[in-house]
Amino acid sequence: MADIDEGPSREEIARREQEEKERKAKEDAEQAKLPYKWTQTIRDADVTVPVPATVKGKDLDIVLTKTKIKVGVKGQEPIIDGEFPHPIHPDESTWTLETTPTGKEVSIHLDKVNKMEWWPHIVTTAPKIDVTKIVPETSSLSDLDGETRAMVEKMMYDQRQKEMGKPTSDEQRKMDILKKFQEQHPEMDFSNAKIG
Repeated sequence: MADIDEGPSREEIARREQEEKERKAKEDAEQAKLPYKWTQTIRDADVTVPVPATVKGKDLDIVLTKTKIKVGVKGQEPIIDGEFPHPIHPDESTWTLETTPTGKEVSIHLDKVNKMEWWPHIVTTAPKIDVTKIVPETSSLSDLDGETRAMVEKMMYDQRQKEMGKPTSDEQRKMDILKKFQEQHPEMDFSNAKIG
């Protein structure tokens, strides 16, 4: 009798879980060493940079271009200075100086050009995160722009139609065109017409 492959053993699962735990701990430690904190969604990224409580907006040296970021206090070494892993829309990206319970921070909002891509880091010189482990937040159709929403709704409709054995929206459109043509040309024989 042949052995049945039952998948990974308990030991293998435990080893993988331990490796993943160690990888995540290393990643978290690397990120904690950065002089800033950052988060992202598939569409944008947000960076917060702590600065001394005495800093005013005019004291800051902040540059956001399509491919680069520089954040610092004038006359000092920049806190962040590097290239983005992917381009941003600089005109849609913003920064503000905010007061926090522990001082002040520069809050930077980056609008990604490619809204379907996770970033492994904010600047290419920083340690990477494993983007394959990102669990995206759930979103609703109302979060999508009009064109994307229409495309997703059409795909959902077509999927439901297929499951019920009914024509998709494209197939229905072709049948409607053929029917209209038949009505306009009753003298023609459409008995062998095939929609392809």
